[in-house]
Amino acid sequence: MHVRFNSPMVATMLAASVLLTVSPAPLIARAGDGGFSAEDKARVEAVTRAASDFSRAEMHEALSGGAGTWRGEADAKAFSNPNSTLDDTGRQNFALGFAIFRKMWAQAPSSTHASDGLGPLFNARSCQSCHVNDGRGHAPDDGKASQSFLLRLARPAITDAEQKQIADLTLLNWPDPTYGHQLQEKAVTGLPGEGTPVVTYSETPVTLAGGETVMLRAPHYRVDNLAYGELDPKTTLSPRIAQSLIGMGLIEAIPEDQILAHAQPHSDGIHGKANFVRDPVTGRRMLGRFGWKAQNATVREQAASALSNDIGISSPDAPDPYGDCTAAQTACRRQPTGVQLNLGNTEAPDPVLPLLAAYTSHLAVPQRRDVEDPQVLAGKALFYRAGCADCHVPKYVTGRDAANASLAFQLIWPYGDFLLHDMGPGLADGQQVGLASGSEWRTAPLWGIGLTKTVNGREAYLHDGRARTLQEAILWHGGEGEVARDAYAAMDRNDRQKLLRFLESL
Repeated sequence: MHVRFNSPMVATMLAASVLLTVSPAPLIARAGDGGFSAEDKARVEAVTRAASDFSRAEMHEALSGGAGTWRGEADAKAFSNPNSTLDDTGRQNFALGFAIFRKMWAQAPSSTHASDGLGPLFNARSCQSCHVNDGRGHAPDDGKASQSFLLRLARPAITDAEQKQIADLTLLNWPDPTYGHQLQEKAVTGLPGEGTPVVTYSETPVTLAGGETVMLRAPHYRVDNLAYGELDPKTTLSPRIAQSLIGMGLIEAIPEDQILAHAQPHSDGIHGKANFVRDPVTGRRMLGRFGWKAQNATVREQAASALSNDIGISSPDAPDPYGDCTAAQTACRRQPTGVQLNLGNTEAPDPVLPLLAAYTSHLAVPQRRDVEDPQVLAGKALFYRAGCADCHVPKYVTGRDAANASLAFQLIWPYGDFLLHDMGPGLADGQQVGLASGSEWRTAPLWGIGLTKTVNGREAYLHDGRARTLQEAILWHGGEGEVARDAYAAMDRNDRQKLLRFLESL
C-alpha cells in the first residue's frame, strides 16, 4: 500500500527532525566488484547472462526491483511506495524523507523557521512539484508552462587549461557569467525571475515499413523576458525534464565493475563511456550514474544539487544559501537567507539531506505486468534482435557491500547501462557536462516506463520530453542508436506493436 504521512505523530517527528540522528549512507572506498566471493561471481555471471530463450519469462523477471519490488496496484501511486526490504527504522526515515520531499519551502524570514530559505531564485518550491507522484516531467506545450522542465546553462571548455580541468574532474563546465548554471523562472518577492523558457516545435514525417507515417516534433528553444541582460554568446541551452525516481538506491548499489563491463566497443559501433566525477564532499573519483548526462555519482549528491539549483536551499554538501545566484546578480545576493545558526550553518542542516536521500533511495520499483504474455515475449525477442539490449542492459546484481544493507545482493532489471552514448545530431544539445560531450547522453533505465501515463497522466520521453509516445522516442535515436532505430523502422507493423507491447510491460 502507498504510505500516507498526514498524522500528527509524523508532523511532530518532522518538526523535531533536527534532534534525530540519521546517519547518511557511508562513503566506502570499495574495490568496485561488489564484495563478491568467487562463488558469488560465478552465480552473478550466470544470472545476468543475456536471454536466449524467449518462449517463457526468465526466473524472477517480474520482480524488477528485486526482493523489494512493489507488488501492489499499478495505479497513479505505483512509483511512491517504500522498498519492502526496509526495517522499522528504514520505514520511519522513509516517512520523514517523504515529508521533506513534499515540503513547501518559504521565503526568508518566515514564521515557519524550519521552512526558511527559498531561493532567492528558484524553479520550484518543493521536490514534489517537479517529480509529481515521483514520476517524470514534461515540456511546456500549448502555451502553458511546465514546472517539471528547465533549461541548464553552460559553455564547454575552450582553452587547454580549461580542458585540463575537465580531464582532472575539477569542473563539469562553465556556467553563464550572469545567469549561472540554470535558468530560474521564479524569484522571491522583490526580485524578478531570470526569464521565461519558450518551446516551439516543427514536425517532420517519418515513413516506416508498410507505409505507416509517424510525425516527429523537433523542439526549438529561446528565452524571453531576460531580466538581467543578455546571455553570454557562448552559453548553450540544455532542456531537461524531471526523471522518474524509482530504484535510485538500487542503481547506486550496482557494483562499478558490472557497469564498466559494458563500456566495450560492439560490432555495430556502440561504445558506452563512463562519466567520472568527484564527490563534492570527499573529492573522491566516482562513477557518475544519475542525471541525464551521468553527472552525479550518488543519490545524496543528486538531492543536494536539486535542493540548491531548483529550490535555492543550501545543505552541507552544497552550502551556498544563495543557490545559483551569481556574483553579477548583486540584488539577489543581498536577500535574507534561511540559515539559522542554532540549527546549523545551512538552510537544510543535517539530518534533512540524509532523510531526503533515504526517501529517494528506497522508492520501490513496481512489479512488471504480463511477463508471460506471448505478445510480450515476442516483443522481448525483437528488442534483443534489434540491438536495443546492447545499451538498455536488462539486469544486474547489486553488491554485497552496498551502503544500504536493505538493497544488497538483489537481482534487478533496470534495462539501462548508465553509460554515455553519442545519440547523434538530432538529440544533441551542444552542452558539455564533465566527460560527456554535447551529443552524449546517459542510457536511462526503462523500468516503470510502461506506467508513465498511469502515474503522470501523460507521456513525455527523452531528455526534453519531445517524444509523445514510445514509438517517437525510438525513432529519435541516432548515432549509436541508429542501428536499433532502423531495425525497428524496418519491422512490419505487427512486430513493431509487439516490441512496444514489451516496453509497456516494463
